[in-house]
Amino acid sequence: MITVTKKDLVALGYGNSFSADIIKQAKELMISKGHTYYQSRKLDRVPREAVEELLGIHFVEKNRSD
Repeated sequence: MITVTKKDLVALGYGNSFSADIIKQAKELMISKGHTYYQSRKLDRVPREAVEELLGIHFVEKNRSD
């Protein structure tokens, strides 16, 4: 599972406050889907799919050369 943090969203150009709001809403979305793990206040990482669903966008994966 690929996850997203507030820092990742800031790097994409979203503001600090808006990024925090996105993470909070994504956690609420995951809780509503039955994933009670996301009730933790200290958790600052959410699935990429939750953020994509909230924002209505799809992140483009960078190709890594390993």
